[in-house]
Amino acid sequence: MYPHTSTLRSSSTSILPVASLLLNLFSPTAAAPFSNTTGSEESVSVKWLGGTAPALNYGTTFGLPWPRGKYPAENAVFTGYAGSDSGEEIPLQSWVTAYWADGSIKWTGHAVGSSEIIPDGFQVKISTSADNSTTSTGAKTNLVVEDSDDGINVSTGKLNAQFPKSGNVIVSTIETAGGKTVGKNGRLVLRSQSGVADDDGNTLNGTSIEHFQFESSINETTVEENSSVRALVTVRGIHKLTSASSGGDHTEWLPFILRFYLYADSDALRVVHTLLFDGAAEKDFITGIGLRFDVPLAGEEQYNRHIRLAGAEGGILHEAVQGITGLRRDPGAEVRTAQYDGEETPDPSTWDTRVTTRLQWIPTWNDYSLSQLSPDGYTLKKRTKVGQSWVKIPGGTRAGGLAYLGGATVGGLAVGLRDFWKRYPTGVDVSNAASDNGQITLWIYSPAAEPLDLRPFHDGLGEDTYAKQLDALEITYEDYEEGYDTPYGIGRTNEIYIYPFDKTPTADTLAALTDYTNEPPALFPEPEYIKETNAIGTYWAPPNSSNSAAAQTIETHLDFLNKFYQGQVEQRRWYGFWDHGDISHTYDVDRHTWRYDIGGYAWDNSELSPDLFFWNYFLRTGRKDVYRFIEAHVRHTGEVDVYHIGPFKGFGTRHGVQHWSDSSKQIRVSTPIYREVFYYLSGGDERVGELIHEIMDAEQTFLTIDPRRKVRDPNVTYVPDPTAIDLDLGLDWSGLASAWLIEWERRGPRWEEAKSKLNTTIHSIANLKNGFVTGLGLYNLHTGAIAPPPTDPDNLGHVEVSHLSASFGLPEIIAQISYYLGDDLPAAFESAWLDYCYYYGAGSAEQTARYGSSFGSLNLKQGHSRLTAYAARKTGNATLAARAWNEFLNTDGLAPSAPWAADLINGSQALAPVEEASWIATNDAALYGLAGIENLAQIAYALEG
Repeated sequence: MYPHTSTLRSSSTSILPVASLLLNLFSPTAAAPFSNTTGSEESVSVKWLGGTAPALNYGTTFGLPWPRGKYPAENAVFTGYAGSDSGEEIPLQSWVTAYWADGSIKWTGHAVGSSEIIPDGFQVKISTSADNSTTSTGAKTNLVVEDSDDGINVSTGKLNAQFPKSGNVIVSTIETAGGKTVGKNGRLVLRSQSGVADDDGNTLNGTSIEHFQFESSINETTVEENSSVRALVTVRGIHKLTSASSGGDHTEWLPFILRFYLYADSDALRVVHTLLFDGAAEKDFITGIGLRFDVPLAGEEQYNRHIRLAGAEGGILHEAVQGITGLRRDPGAEVRTAQYDGEETPDPSTWDTRVTTRLQWIPTWNDYSLSQLSPDGYTLKKRTKVGQSWVKIPGGTRAGGLAYLGGATVGGLAVGLRDFWKRYPTGVDVSNAASDNGQITLWIYSPAAEPLDLRPFHDGLGEDTYAKQLDALEITYEDYEEGYDTPYGIGRTNEIYIYPFDKTPTADTLAALTDYTNEPPALFPEPEYIKETNAIGTYWAPPNSSNSAAAQTIETHLDFLNKFYQGQVEQRRWYGFWDHGDISHTYDVDRHTWRYDIGGYAWDNSELSPDLFFWNYFLRTGRKDVYRFIEAHVRHTGEVDVYHIGPFKGFGTRHGVQHWSDSSKQIRVSTPIYREVFYYLSGGDERVGELIHEIMDAEQTFLTIDPRRKVRDPNVTYVPDPTAIDLDLGLDWSGLASAWLIEWERRGPRWEEAKSKLNTTIHSIANLKNGFVTGLGLYNLHTGAIAPPPTDPDNLGHVEVSHLSASFGLPEIIAQISYYLGDDLPAAFESAWLDYCYYYGAGSAEQTARYGSSFGSLNLKQGHSRLTAYAARKTGNATLAARAWNEFLNTDGLAPSAPWAADLINGSQALAPVEEASWIATNDAALYGLAGIENLAQIAYALEG
């Protein structure tokens, strides 16, 4: 648990005492302490994503950056106000998520509770006082958290939820403010089987298929204490075999993490559900992953029990367990209307007796099932009981992913899965609705779908040596190696919402909740304010309308690329349980499709940093469409493309047909800088924070996985050990440096180690004769020191430059480190970096004159123009700035003369009508976007035209 969690306060105002945390913070080379000792204050506005207030607000968390050296953490007070202008003071929970090197506040997280009247935004005022005398009072909230040995009870004022600390039940009860228990025995359910049958019904090895049923088993349940506006209950566990399983023995597997967020005065629970795959792909085939609740229905008449299922475009299915509409005899208009609307029907004595005397002949529909097995279609069915035929209900296209089971008088429960159809195959089951205890199961992976098959997509093709694998790389661009194409250790995170009701809600209410589930409201400060603080980089800036016409053209190109990729997600159906959130790598002009089936040309897996491009574009524009697109991206790339347990822990996988199939496992994919913006702007999303912290262990993986094993100089003997690990000064150091910087500024559990290693490696690189041009060093896991490579033990000046070194966040993390350390950045390090920035794009003659040899044939000059721009800005060199624009406009990548438009492909040319921009590859788009944004921010003045 990070230090900030202990600083939460139960009042509406949070004072953040961290004096003890700041002891021993400063090393001899630390940045100068902040100068503010007399007190100051300012207010910052946050507005809703999209610019307008949402229809519903069940509580929201957001993040705010603060200028370096301005606000000491130990005497800061935060106060919240409703509205973008000064309004009524509101309860606000606040905590620090990052500190500047001098100990002043860099980022904070804030939570506001639920409200029926929703302002257009909020204001957060920070006040500081040297004598800690600043105070503020505000209304207290109804949020109460009780933590005992057996469990945790959270009351928001609108609902009450109980979380046991052991057993298989995650949530024992959910009660409404009216005291009705509407949800019980909430637990995870898992189904799997030991094999899959071929087209003839035979298994691969001829053995019979065993089927297994599992349920959640709790290892640990914890709560953030003293919460004033938001409570967070975290449950960690694993799935264990149930007594009902028909298969043989199976070990416990699939570790899970459930995070329950409950806000003051809110009658909703937000759940962040994470699974880690630790099975064997050849024998563990998942057939269902779900969250199930019992819904008490005793005492409710069958005709007053209601099922509601969200269809497409706001549609809601209206059903009752025992329907009294459409009968041959009419019970009466008021009765029919009441049942349709979900209200308690009039007393049966008022009905037409031709109906009431024959109720026993009207079937009760016990079970309902909705299955979304593709992004374009869902099916519905119902039955009276087990053993009877299912009856089809007309389906539709894209279900909203929300379901309700309950009664007009006893109340009920609605559950919803965010991005339901985008994460297909998904589903919802309502079961035993005619009994005293109904059930509602939200399927994250639907049992109606084919088993989840994670086996390799090919058998190795005879690639049993490095020579063969490298030769195959020349044709399919896939870096294959047996045993590396494994999903063991990858993860997936989903968001679920739970809504309790005292009575059946209206269809309009459920439709609104469906929208809320799929697009939960979010709050952000203005891009101009974020930029002013420099808390998330100095290399971007909001669009400037006063820039030249040439600059405005680049702006239109950046807009085109963002809209194009958003459109491709929809047109190319980049959806699915594992796939949602990723984009494709390279296009196949002949087939009019992305190369989904060709080795390393398929899924992109963050190659050349599209993550940074899209996040920087959101930072500078604040656009809703960009945020929703890149939010899904960060949820995918941080989970599916990275290993969280097992031998590859901390490394990500290079681009491929399956997200995990390529044998190149590197930190270049898992680098925390790709998750950084989301983490801080979300107020410190706990799952993403966990992903970032995991990378602190990535350096240990270098002991077992050698990223250079296939291309190593045969004359060099390399045996990794903790004192001499090959470290690429671009691809590897940038990822580790990103992890160290964020751990340090977050004051995470290992922040002192992170600070030490970051500083030590910076000095080590500065001490290499050729700095970053050395390319490779020997890294000491214990001390953090980097020695020259084996080819240059005496540090005479090795030269090794790759086009990839600066393509995975290296320029961005160095810019952040440079600003973070300020004057304490070693001058020799900055000089080494500026040399790299200058000479990468210089001619071979200049390179040889400086380093004794040229860098060879390099590409990605357009993307590297942002390095030239950085050097030009740092040195004030106008000639270098002009060179940067020439590299951007006239070398490689996406050219000004490109069409900058998409063509419609339809008819028999493609499977479905699509927009095609065959001149675009994601590598080029990512680097054009990054360089365009960073060049405009740093040297827009030098762009002619």
